[in-house]
Order: sequence, then structure tokens, then C-alpha cells
Amino acid sequence: MCLGIPMRVVEVNGPRALVELGGLKREVSVELLERVEPGQWVIVHAGFAIETLSEEEALETIRMIEDVLEG
Repeated sequence: MCLGIPMRVVEVNGPRALVELGGLKREVSVELLERVEPGQWVIVHAGFAIETLSEEEALETIRMIEDVLEG
């Protein structure tokens, strides 16, 4: 099973962005998205930001993932 994770965009540098979730930071490609700005939330999968979403949607998704992991 593959899972896309919501992460907050910290910095955008051309086709790459630094994203963060819970202190974990990663550099990902944003080439699949039209426009990405710091502060936005994106779904990250396999090193690519594949979709933008609202903060509300991101936080709800994170809560659901945490619930599954806690079992």
C-alpha cells in the first residue's frame, strides 16, 4: 500500500521545496503542481508533492493516520 503524507511547505526553490511535518524535513519535487508557496500544505508521495490541500484537510488526514498507527 502506498500512502501520501500531508506536509507543510517551508521554502520553495524553483522546482524543489522543503517540506516539514513534526520536525521531519524533506526536500521534494513540486514540478507536478502549478504553484506552491511557503505555508501551503501538500500531499507528498515518493518524493513528489502531488496535491495541495487546506490546513483543515491536512490536519484531519494526519489525525486519521495517527489513529490507524495507534491501532
